Amino acid sequence: MATEYGQRYGYGREYGHREPRLPAALRAPFAARSWREFAYVLLGLPIGVLLFTYAVTMLSLGAGLLVTFLGVPVLAAGLAGCRGLGALERTRARALLGMRVADPEPVRVRKSGLMAWMGAVLKSGTSWRHLLYAVLHFPWAVFSFSVAVAFWAYGWAMLTYPLWFWVFPMYGGQDGLQLYGDETHRVYLDNPFEITVTALVGLLFTLATPWIVRALTTVDRLLVHGLLGPSRLASRVEELESDRGAVVDTAAADLRRIERDLHDGAQARLVALAMDLGLAKEKLAHDPQAAARMVDEAHGEVKTALRELRDLARGIHPAVLTDRGLDAALSAVASRSTVPVRVEVDLAARPAPAIEGIAYFTVSELLQNVSKHSRARSASVDVWRSENRLMLQVVDDGVGGADVSAGSGLAGLAERLDAVDGILVVDSPAGGPTRVTAELPWRD
Repeated sequence: MATEYGQRYGYGREYGHREPRLPAALRAPFAARSWREFAYVLLGLPIGVLLFTYAVTMLSLGAGLLVTFLGVPVLAAGLAGCRGLGALERTRARALLGMRVADPEPVRVRKSGLMAWMGAVLKSGTSWRHLLYAVLHFPWAVFSFSVAVAFWAYGWAMLTYPLWFWVFPMYGGQDGLQLYGDETHRVYLDNPFEITVTALVGLLFTLATPWIVRALTTVDRLLVHGLLGPSRLASRVEELESDRGAVVDTAAADLRRIERDLHDGAQARLVALAMDLGLAKEKLAHDPQAAARMVDEAHGEVKTALRELRDLARGIHPAVLTDRGLDAALSAVASRSTVPVRVEVDLAARPAPAIEGIAYFTVSELLQNVSKHSRARSASVDVWRSENRLMLQVVDDGVGGADVSAGSGLAGLAERLDAVDGILVVDSPAGGPTRVTAELPWRD
């Protein structure tokens, strides 16, 4: 009862003690985050002066010496220094602003030697972005320092304005009684309205200062993230390289699977069929009835081999998908499932064949998981388009517990979707139901 009463009326969870719950606006002037951000702004001015002076000096000196052989080394050294100062700025932002900015791509030197290194530094877009940060940061640091210090100083000075009459009684006014020496002084204030209004204005300034500083540091965050972090192009190239590796691995795994299925399935049956037909040919003249039985058995093996080859071809790329699209292809997959499956495809047009094929195999893999592991009584497949994304959703009423991070087939499926900028989201609590949603880019 005490716990419920405390939770309802703002008390703590233990013994009904009241927890201090000040609004964020009142806590902000004393919050550690506010003081860290204020320290970041204060340090920004001297660091900005250092960065600006270094960058402009090295750039001007290097540009002026380009008529000689010293210009290129000076420019390269200046850009390398800017990269080093940028690393310090990322460290400062990480310590005071809590930013997690990844280090940009290093200088890629294709050949050994000083000239190759200087050429790589001068060609690196990251180096020039660090130089641009050093130039742009200085005027912004001057502005943010001036605004933050002005609001902070005026706010606290006006907020503590009434205390000045007690600390310094000589400023209390001429009409009051002032006793100095060993006796206590008393001051009758001339204008209490002025003091009250000043203190209230100071309170507003003090409460607004943390939010103003936070807005100023937001611009610093953008500068650090945009100019000192990895470029979007480099990040995209790295992501594409990783996706290319995943695609190559997936293609190799598919080829190995096809080879294994052919070797262990249809090929083995065809070898046995050839041996049986050879034996039947030898017995045809001496024992026609035995030869006829062997030919009949070989006929059954031929049918089985044809069925396995047909299933294998359907696994590579089903003809119904090419001819009739996702609706018919997924309905065919659902008809072969051991669990009753409802299929609903709402597409006004067909996506690109590659996206259509990935969507088909994604649903096929998910329905196989439903049949093997879910112990579900029913399932459903929904396919629709949302703006420039192709959406797939497979839901079953099974036992749940599916997890992408467990290293199962869902992990491989997620990697395959990620290779084409797709997303796989699994919602499968213990006890079910399981809802798997996949997104693919829509490409006409």
